[in-house]
Amino acid sequence: MNREAIAAFAAESRGGARLLGLDLGTKTIGLSLSDVQRRIASPLETIRRVKFTPDAAALAGIATKHGVGGLVVGLPLNMDGSEGPRVQSTRAFMRNLKPILPLPVLFWDERLSTAAVTRTLLEADASRARRGELVDKLAAAYILQGCLDVLDRLRDDGEEEFSER
Repeated sequence: MNREAIAAFAAESRGGARLLGLDLGTKTIGLSLSDVQRRIASPLETIRRVKFTPDAAALAGIATKHGVGGLVVGLPLNMDGSEGPRVQSTRAFMRNLKPILPLPVLFWDERLSTAAVTRTLLEADASRARRGELVDKLAAAYILQGCLDVLDRLRDDGEEEFSER
């Protein structure tokens, strides 16, 4: 992710509002939520995907309920960094969501996020069923935390566009 895109996202998203992390899968959407200071990402929930309209309504309801000011969406790039069909699907979903949920969006490289979360759950000796329950929302938190860490470093570097509004 380039610095300019992150800076633009930080400037566009409402200061003092939470960020919502999304891990869009074909069957589920993992969700995570930041605190209002945008320092810590916490797993929120997993939505079982049905069709676009109810999925979008669920996301809009969650964003409204939690006072979300921006979306950080995992971008499933190929290991070589190229964009495949899953990236196209993710971008199309977000394009269609924009009129329903008009918030700033930052796409975040999600390569290996699910693998990292799964490895952690295996080390914690979580059962297969428990891993299935947790992996999507934990992957969303992993994605969002990566973004929050970069935003924090940019704030610490004294970037004026990251000052609170």
